[in-house]
Amino acid sequence: MGGPGDPPEGTPEGGPGGAEDEYRSVVFDESFVRAARLQEYSAEERMADHAPAVRRRPSLHRRLIRQLLVLIVLIAVALSTAVYVSIRHPYDTPQDRHPADPLRMTVIPLAPTGQVPGATDAESLYAHSPAAQFEVGAEGIPLPAARGTAHFSDSQVVTALTAAKDYIVRSSLYPEVLTGRQSSPARALVDGDQLEQFDQSFDHPAADGRHASTGWVVRLDPARAQLADDRIRVQGDLQAVEADTDALEVTADHTFVYALRPAGAPAGALVSLFTVRRALTFRFTRDDLRTHQVQLVTSYVQAGPLACAEDSTAYLRPLLAGQTARSGGPAGTDPFATESPVALCGTLAAGAQPKV
Repeated sequence: MGGPGDPPEGTPEGGPGGAEDEYRSVVFDESFVRAARLQEYSAEERMADHAPAVRRRPSLHRRLIRQLLVLIVLIAVALSTAVYVSIRHPYDTPQDRHPADPLRMTVIPLAPTGQVPGATDAESLYAHSPAAQFEVGAEGIPLPAARGTAHFSDSQVVTALTAAKDYIVRSSLYPEVLTGRQSSPARALVDGDQLEQFDQSFDHPAADGRHASTGWVVRLDPARAQLADDRIRVQGDLQAVEADTDALEVTADHTFVYALRPAGAPAGALVSLFTVRRALTFRFTRDDLRTHQVQLVTSYVQAGPLACAEDSTAYLRPLLAGQTARSGGPAGTDPFATESPVALCGTLAAGAQPKV
C-alpha cells in the first residue's frame, strides 16, 4: 500500500520520484563544480552585448604549472637576497674593510760576556736559573679575565685573547716550527693581507725590519742546535684593549727558555739554556674574530746567548755550552739609508744565565 498522497498503484515509473533513485549517486559537490571546464557567466556579465553564455576555464594542469612557476620565482628571489646579504656583511663591507698593515719587527741578539754555562741535566739548569718558577709550555700563557669594551662583547674579547695565545703557542712552542722544518702551523693563523709578507720572510729573509722569519716565529738553526728537553719554560701575560670602534688590540709579553744541545749530539752531551723574550702586538677586526685569524702589528724580540756578528734574520743561531761570543759587532748601519733599520745588539746579563 502506498504512502500518504501517493497513488494507490504507487509512483509512476517515469515520474519524478522514480527518477530520483536513478540519479541519486550523482553528487554535484564544490570540487566537482571547481573542476568543470566550462563556467557560466553571471547575469551581470551576460548583459554585455554578444557575451557568450559560458566561458572556458583554464585546465587544472595549466593552473599547477602557473603556481609552480610563481613558486620558483619566489625561491629565486629569496636565494638572491640571501647571497646579497651574505656578501655585504655588515662587518665586512668594502668601505669598512681596512687592509692589514705590514708587521714591523726588531730582533736583538744578546751576547754573553763569557762562556755559556752547561750541564748534563736540563732540569738542573732550570732549577738554578731565573726560569725555575716558570710554567711548562702553554700553561705559562694564561688568559686574563676578559671584559667587554664599549664596542666589543665579552665573548669577542675572549676570542681575540684565545687567537693571540694560539699564535704564540704555535710560533714559539711547536717543535716543528722551532727546528725550522715547518712554518705552516703559525701561517694558518695569519690574516690573508699579511701572508705575502710572511712568505717572503721565509723565502727571502732580510734585515730590513719587515722580512725576518725570526720576527714571526722562534726558529733555531737546525744545523747548530736541537731541543734537549721539550718541556719549554714560559712566563708572561696577555692584555686586550679596544684600539678603536672597529678593532681590538692584544699585547703579549712572554719569556721562553729552551734547553739545547748541539745538533746530532748524543743524549749525554752538555745542555745549555737559550732565552727568548717576545713582545707582540696583535690587531683584531671583527672579520678576524669571525675567522680566528691574527694581524701582527709589531714584534720585538730579544734572544741569547747569540753572537752579535751572526745573522739572525733567517734563524737564531744559539751559542751552546762552553762557547763564547766571537769578537765583532752587528752588521753595519748606513745612516744615509733612511729606510734601513738600525742594527742592534745587546749584552746578556750574567744574572740571566744559570748558576752552575
